[in-house]
Amino acid sequence: MKKVKDIIQLDVLDQVDIRVGLIENAEDIETSDKMIKLTVDFGSFKRTILVGMKKERDDFTEVIGQQALFIVNLAPKKMFGEISEGMLFDIGFSDGITPVLAVPEKPVPNGTRAE
Repeated sequence: MKKVKDIIQLDVLDQVDIRVGLIENAEDIETSDKMIKLTVDFGSFKRTILVGMKKERDDFTEVIGQQALFIVNLAPKKMFGEISEGMLFDIGFSDGITPVLAVPEKPVPNGTRAE
């Protein structure tokens, strides 16, 4: 396990908008060996979010239909000719294990904020 990151003030965390989104689609980005493009429904809006999970699963489309946690207020970033409008939370990548999605324990409305 890696050491705990440096302490931050609560107001820094309050700036991060974390919401539950439903993964509606997962598409291969052919020009990348690890990136895929997710279409995510947050209730009142949808986003395209690029994630590096292509090699983490035998079938990356298995995440379609699942709710997961996302950061929705990151600046858009262009990668592989696509614009990514957020970030998926996953569990395990930084610790060297096969990542899994961070998911709510039961279904909640899309767009629900994590606090």
